[in-house]
This record gives sequence, structure tokens and C-alpha cells, in this order.
Amino acid sequence: MSDMITADLVDLDLSADTKEAAARALAERMVALGRVTDLEGFLADVAAREAQMPTGLDGGIGIPHCRSEHVTEPTLAFGRSAAGVDFGAADGPADLIFLIAAPAGADDAHLTILSSLARQLMNAEFTAALRSVGDAASAAALIRGEEPTPAEGAPEETGDTVDTGGTADTADTGAVSAAASAETAPGSTGQDSGGPARPFRIVAVTSCPTGIAHTYMAAESLENAGREEGVEVVVETQGSAGFTRLDPAVIAAADGVILAHDVAVREKDRFAGKPTVDTGVKAAINRPGELIGEVRDKAARGEVTAAAADGPAGSGGATPVERGGESGEGYGTKLRKWLMSGVSYMVPFVAAGGLLIALGFAIGGYEINKAPSVMDHFVWTQADSWAALLFQIGGVAFAFLVPVLAGYIAYGMADRPGLVPGFVGGSIALTINAGFLGGLAAGLISGAVVLAIQRAPIPKALRGIMPVVVIPLVSAAVVGFLMFVVIGKPIASAQEGMTDWLNGLSGANAVLLGALLGLMMCFDLGGPVNKVAYTFATAGIAVASPSDSAMKIMAAVMAAGMVPPLAMALATTVRGRLFNAAERENGKAAWVLGASFISEGAIPFAAADPLRVIPSSMVGGAVTGALSMAFGATLRAPHGGIFVVPLIGNPLLYLVAIAAGVCVTTALVIVLKGLRKPVTGTSAQGPGGGTDPSAPTPGAKQPVAA
Repeated sequence: MSDMITADLVDLDLSADTKEAAARALAERMVALGRVTDLEGFLADVAAREAQMPTGLDGGIGIPHCRSEHVTEPTLAFGRSAAGVDFGAADGPADLIFLIAAPAGADDAHLTILSSLARQLMNAEFTAALRSVGDAASAAALIRGEEPTPAEGAPEETGDTVDTGGTADTADTGAVSAAASAETAPGSTGQDSGGPARPFRIVAVTSCPTGIAHTYMAAESLENAGREEGVEVVVETQGSAGFTRLDPAVIAAADGVILAHDVAVREKDRFAGKPTVDTGVKAAINRPGELIGEVRDKAARGEVTAAAADGPAGSGGATPVERGGESGEGYGTKLRKWLMSGVSYMVPFVAAGGLLIALGFAIGGYEINKAPSVMDHFVWTQADSWAALLFQIGGVAFAFLVPVLAGYIAYGMADRPGLVPGFVGGSIALTINAGFLGGLAAGLISGAVVLAIQRAPIPKALRGIMPVVVIPLVSAAVVGFLMFVVIGKPIASAQEGMTDWLNGLSGANAVLLGALLGLMMCFDLGGPVNKVAYTFATAGIAVASPSDSAMKIMAAVMAAGMVPPLAMALATTVRGRLFNAAERENGKAAWVLGASFISEGAIPFAAADPLRVIPSSMVGGAVTGALSMAFGATLRAPHGGIFVVPLIGNPLLYLVAIAAGVCVTTALVIVLKGLRKPVTGTSAQGPGGGTDPSAPTPGAKQPVAA
């Protein structure tokens, strides 16, 4: 660690009032030593990490950190603040502030050393020494481990200074636990035969978005709490440097599990069938004793998670949606994720097929859908032949939309066994003209049928052929029967009724629908509501000859989706002082994202200031959607932004509709942000001398999100 921190990277009289100012002051020291090449870019990365989760910890510690392409080598800067700086910890401001900078491709050895520092921060003697150290050189040496904190009679504490082995101690502990487990009879819960009671055993996993600091601090905190309570705790840290899997024997011998994470736990199925506490990583840092108590209580009550043996191979009984979600999710949340699973896999087919069809029409005219198959007639030198080729390839891609939608809804519910009945049900929906409604129903039914089959008691002799023969055969037959004979006709009638209603829209009704779709597109910027509106629009044009109303709806949806990022880009350009440096940088990218119809380009702005950005975006989106419908703009392509303007009907008025919505949203955002009270006193200064509106007022315990 000698090259990571020097006296020049220590400020024992840090005078910053806000976390942004503190990060800037320490980052400037890194820039002066050539450790950081772009100050503003690096601070933007720090702010982005801070937005994911506050980095303040109980005990007066702040650890802003990130991995950034603007960092040349792993670097640590330390600041000590007499007044304290609010980093979002529950117990108040932090007086010890560590800014950790890791290159985007930092090697494992450096990350392990940084992780060792994170573990030291859980040592009260270490932090006390930092609060009393008198000069920068001594502070740097202390952090490097050259002058470890005195701890007479407690050698295990001094071992917590820099440990370049990282998780080696954990692995050793696991080996000891595994050996001890071998001496304990299987199924034993508290006492060996004729011997003393063995301690309660816990295995844990810790992980955070960056995998540098919180991951290892949580591990150290759990291990310390375990020692205090006489509990064996073995932790698997899933950090930036990868992770070493716990020995299966250690997991098998454990009496309980703690999963402290802010990102998905890798290979979570290994811990199935045991009492489990699932929580965030900061809970393990701040209240490890409570978590240990919770898991012991669950073990005493016999509460365990679902066993992995009955699930698909390698999934641990968890479906793709469950593996990517949180424990305890309600049925409504799971249903939304199942549907979004199908939509996310369908969208690339929509984009590819729709753009190819639109290009076919652009080159060959609207009669190209009557061209003969290019297998029978294709002339290399004729534009019409190429137009027909594009149109027919796009038509083939579109033919997959409903089967893919149904198949991957079923996949989200039941994993790979759901694919066969899902695709079969989706194809039947096309055959009986049930359209997208039929695809949705087929996907949900397929997943439910497979889950029901998997729960049925199966003789051991048949388990080997279940995923290859039995489940595909039975599920496809059941889903086919239901789609053809039972529910197919009612769904087809509902699809036909919806199509007729769309075709009959005109005047005020069409304008109101455009406004509603615009509101939905801008409500959550690429989230579930946005996807519902987008799927509704693409469903109308996913045919060889879409109706005029369907093409108007598609045009309105795409126009509204372009408004938020373009408006944020314009706002950061005309009134940059209302935005911090990171937002102004994001505004540059938002021009391209908005022009490409990527609504997610506005998410950084909405996350930082949702009560001003989201309502403003919704108003602008509604204006654009309504105007697009009123102008009668049409669109055959489901994606592309301004790059498909030549394929749009009434393109000039369409651009006017987009411009109007962008101006409305920009004006509202500027007005609402301008109404905020300016920060008084020694406020943080943004680049160019303007006040950074994201900086909280002095003395405030928490920043005001609104």
C-alpha cells in the first residue's frame, strides 16, 4: 500500500461543508500527483456511485469511492474534518473521510489491499488513532500499516492491519470450520455426542455495487460480531476482485445464512434450504449483532428457504426472475417482471423487423408488400428487388414477435422448461389470430403449467428424462389444448375488438390517446409503464399491413419517448448553473440518446431530482403525443428516433410536435429548479463559479431529495 497513499494525499484539516466539496478537495490532491487525469470526469464517477447508495457509515466514517477510467493507479486520499461532513449515515456527519480511486481495470492485488483497508475501518483502535494523529506523514504511515494501532494482549486485532491476502483468513476459517463439521454428526444442531455444545455456525455473503469498500467492511463487521457472541461466522466476499466460493462442506454444516448485498448474490442457490436473513450490505456494517440474532431466531423456529433440489438444474429452484430479484417479492411484482421478461426479449425482433419493413417501403413504395417472393424473383440491379428482400426479411423477423413474447414470459416464470410450451402457445396465438393478447396469455399459462408439473411427485426413475421428454411433451400438449379449444377464440375476439377500436379513433379521441401514451412514456423512462405504452404501439404495427391508426400511435409513442432526454440536454445547455458538473456532462450524452429514442438518457436527472424532472417530462410528453396524433404523423418503424424521419408521414409536423414537447419540459424544469432557495453561507461551488444546487445547506443532516 506504500504507493497508494502518501503524506501529500492526507488533509488533516479538511474544511469542506458538503460531501461534493470533500470529494473535490481530496480528488484535487490526486490530480496534483498525476493519479487522476480528469478531475470533473472522476468526480462524476464518484457522484454516480454515491447516487447508488450513500457511503456514510456509523461511527463517523465516509468512504466515497469508485472505479473510473480517469484513474491511472489505485489511490487512497484521507481527510479529517473537525465540523464533519454529511455522507448519509444514520448517526450523523463523518469526520474521517477516505476517497478511494480504482482504475476501471484495477488488478486483483490492489483491490485486495483496498479491501483490507475497508476491514481496518471496523477496528475501533485504528479509527481512534486516526482521530488523534498529529501530522500527515504519520497518518499516511498508519493507514499503510507501518505504525499499527497498539493493541497489547490482543494479537488478533493487530492482524487486521494491511492484509494483502484479502480473503485468505476467511478461507482458512472456512477450512477449520469444515474440519470441525466433519467431526459433527450430520443433522446435529447443538452438541456432539459426549462432548461440549458446538457454537452456532453462520455462513454469509457480502456484496456492494462497486465491490471495494462496503463488501469487506460488512464481512469484518459480521466476523467481529460473531466472535463477540460466540458464533462461528464464515464470510464469502463477492467483490471487484472476484470471489472464492465457500467450501460446500462449510455451507452444509452451517446453521444459518446471512446475505448482505446490494447487487444480486452469485450462485445464491448454494444456500437454499437453510434459515436465511436477506438484507442490504449496510445493515451488516451497522447492526451485525441484530442480523445474527435474527438468523438464530429463524433457526429456532425452523424457518428455512425453499430447497434447491426440486428446481431446474443449476438454478437452485429459482427462476430467472427470482434470481434477479429480492426475496419476499409480492405476486404483482413478479407478474410485472414475468411480462417484462418477455417484452425485453421481444424488443430486438421488433426493432430489426420494423426497421427492415420500413426501409422496404421507403425504397420500393407502399406496394412492395405485394411483391413476389425473392426466392422466385430477384434482380440484383433493381431497387425494387432489394426493397422486397428487406421487406420480406422484416416480415420473417416480425413473425417471431408473439412466440418470443410468450416463450420468454414462460422462461421468466419457469426457466428453460418453459420455453417449449411458451413458443408453441405463442405460435398458436398467431395461427388463431389472437395476436399479442394471445401471446401474453400463452406465456403465463405455459409458465404455470410447467411449474405445476415440476411440483408433482416424480419417481426417481423418471427424473432424468423430465426436462428433455416429459415436461416438454405434457406442457406443450396442455397449452395447445387450452389455446386451440378453450381460451383461443375469446382472446381472438378481444384482439379483433381492440383493433377495430383503434381503427375507429379520430379527432379528440385520438388526441387524448396520444396525450395518455405520452404521459406513460415519460412516467418511468424505460420502466414498466413506459414499456406497456411501447408494447401497445408495436403490437399495432407488427403486421404486414398495419392500419393508419396503428402507425399514428407508433409515431406518437416514439416522439414522446424522445422528449425527456432532449429536454434535459437543452436545459443543461441554456441554464447550466442549475445543474451540477455530473449532470452537465450527462446532458451532452442526452442529445444523442434522445435523438435515438432512448428515454433512459434522462434517468440520471430524474434520479437526482424526481419531483421536478418527472412531472415536467410527463407534461412535455403529453404535449408531443397529442400534437403528433393531431398532425396525423405516421410511422412504420418501431425505433430509430430522428434517423427514421424519412420514413415518417408528415415529417415536418412530427418534428414540430417533438420540439414543442421538448421546449415545454425544458421550461418547466428550469422554472421549478429556479424556485429552489439558493444555498447560503459557504456553499459548494460548481464549475464556473456557479452554486451547485445539489449541495445541501450547512448543518443539514440529510440532503433534500426534492
